[in-house]
Amino acid sequence: MRLRPILVVGLALMFGAQLPWGTPGPLAQEQSAEQPPMPRPRPPREGGTAPAAPGSTPATAAINALTSAPQPVSLTARITKDGAVVPNGLVWRIFETTADASGELPLVAKSDEGTANLELPPGDYVVHIAYGRAQISDTVTVVPGSNEKSFVLDAGALRLNAAVTGDIPIPPDLLRFDILLEEANGSVPIAENLTPNDIVTLNSGTYHVVSHFGTINAEVRADLRVEPGQLTDATLYHHASQVAFKLVSEPGGEAIADVEWTVKGTDGKTLFTDLGAFPSTVLSAGDYVVLAKIGDQVFDRAFEVQPGSPQDIEVLTAVTSRPS
Repeated sequence: MRLRPILVVGLALMFGAQLPWGTPGPLAQEQSAEQPPMPRPRPPREGGTAPAAPGSTPATAAINALTSAPQPVSLTARITKDGAVVPNGLVWRIFETTADASGELPLVAKSDEGTANLELPPGDYVVHIAYGRAQISDTVTVVPGSNEKSFVLDAGALRLNAAVTGDIPIPPDLLRFDILLEEANGSVPIAENLTPNDIVTLNSGTYHVVSHFGTINAEVRADLRVEPGQLTDATLYHHASQVAFKLVSEPGGEAIADVEWTVKGTDGKTLFTDLGAFPSTVLSAGDYVVLAKIGDQVFDRAFEVQPGSPQDIEVLTAVTSRPS
């Protein structure tokens, strides 16, 4: 702590003639040689009071009280160095600098206010500030008297959306986004399962963004840069389409109910299964095979998905059929 050196200097100035260290000058050596030995202190009389132990004088008690009493602390944060003080949305956590037996830094204070007004005993502390997904850690030293410190978050924001190639809108309930931070040991999830147009506050830097269209295989990835104090808007484009299936006895006919559906990729891997008359899903552009099973018969059809508007795939019972 910075406080101790200050107190030591103060004590040295106030009681310098009584300090036990330092090299005495020639005059002091000559005087000490002529002085008789100092008498031993008398033992306390019965019923009397023993001399005060070293370090327990009124002066030291006052100093100890001063150095341990909580002091007012005011903490603020800014998005950028020259920006305005953030008025709300902050979470402040104050920790001691020494870990406990479990290896964790003990939490000593917390605030959800824009300006954290706290009372802390003099000493050094670790300050953690969270603002959305942006966060920083720094230190603060509390001294006797008023304490104020402002921190710079160096944060920006990201807003994500997606569409099908050709600016075809995607229903919001079919879109989800993940934000990852690429590090030496791999990707670290920062925010997951975000919906379109969510505004996410982040530390400035480059992030890996994944857009999921549906739940099968339509996904787009991009690396996006977040600048301090700026909102970055990004729209990602999918090469995919919504696809619906129906089993009919003739083209344009009524969909047959209670059909077991399976969609496979060109490698034979099953990508989608469902039961019903008119199931739908989202698939990335490419070639597929759909199987429609009803009773003991299986009908199939090869089809191609092209990016664009939703498309219907009819499987005819009168064209392709084989026993299950």
